Amino acid sequence: MTRPAQSQPQAADQAAAPDRSRWTAAVFVAPVVLYLLAFQFYPLAQQFYLSLTDTSLLNPSRQTFVGLENYRDILSDPEFHQALRVTVVYTLVCVAGSILLGLGAALLLDRPFRGRGIARALVTIPWAAPPVAAALIFVWLYNAQYGLVSRASQALGLSAGGFNWLDEPSFALPAILVTTLWQIFPFSAVVILAALQGVPSELREAAVIDGADRLSVFKAVVWPTIRPTVALLALLITVWSLRRFDVIWIMTQGGPLGETNTLVIDLYRRAFVYLDLGRAAAVGIVGLAVAVLVTLVYFWASRRAEAASGRR
Repeated sequence: MTRPAQSQPQAADQAAAPDRSRWTAAVFVAPVVLYLLAFQFYPLAQQFYLSLTDTSLLNPSRQTFVGLENYRDILSDPEFHQALRVTVVYTLVCVAGSILLGLGAALLLDRPFRGRGIARALVTIPWAAPPVAAALIFVWLYNAQYGLVSRASQALGLSAGGFNWLDEPSFALPAILVTTLWQIFPFSAVVILAALQGVPSELREAAVIDGADRLSVFKAVVWPTIRPTVALLALLITVWSLRRFDVIWIMTQGGPLGETNTLVIDLYRRAFVYLDLGRAAAVGIVGLAVAVLVTLVYFWASRRAEAASGRR
């Protein structure tokens, strides 16, 4: 028995279906593309052109094209080198410290105990606090006359007299790092805790039955499951740390002696203190290049890790 031939209208509808679905996808994607073009790529192109000009904040409409001169100036500027060094140190400590503290807190909160729900809620308070309020609180804590940190260091014999931690070149950056870690580690804890909830309990129980201790269970069962989440978390914290401004500016404004002067602080100072928009834009482009490089390294490492796990 032969199958009846398909009618021409049905064949035409089936041929047009892929075209309609393609146009439907384009309609949904178009608003996102327009948003990125209008509010991301166009301002970025404007900033790149601004970095190639000699422009003053006093007269921003008067621009003199100077090419790569701004980049040569900042790359030979010791102040920029110090800002880049401080940014790298600040970012590395923020990433490592927040993930280690968050992992420890998540492992503790993942275990059953009385009041666990309340503890999980309390650990998010620093993250929920506004950065400006947190910075002002820690400025008060580090104060030389009435700060609790200064009083405690005197009571413990760590310092003979009171001093403002934020005015000391050796202590300013560690003090800001403590403030930053106090505020951002709860986010790491919540994210890692959510990843821990996805670890199958059967695998943990099987490892315990086989005689594995807690460290072995973590290395063989828990860590491989949460590693992609931790890697993505490290990328997010890296990008956030590279562009953090409010806490540092409120606490030290990049001082003392440039010991807390990051790229973002350096950009702000060049634009609104030195009134040099061209060099400020060049600093911003360099910071963007660093962030893009970090992102590319992350995706390269992720693909390599996936390929390695696929070969096993």
